[in-house]
Amino acid sequence: MRAKEAHKYLGVGLSTLWHYVAQKKIKAYRISDRVTIFKKSELDAFINGGA
Repeated sequence: MRAKEAHKYLGVGLSTLWHYVAQKKIKAYRISDRVTIFKKSELDAFINGGA
C-alpha cells in the first residue's frame, strides 16, 4: 500500500510513518522515483510488536 494508505492503516500521522521508516522500524519499498510502497504483512507485524 502507498504511504497515504499506510499511515491511516497504522493510525499515525504521515510524518510519523516516515519517522518510523528513518528509524528502520518499518521497511519501505521504493518502486520508482516518486512511488514508495509498504507491505501490509509488515505493517501488521509492526502493529503486533513484531518489528
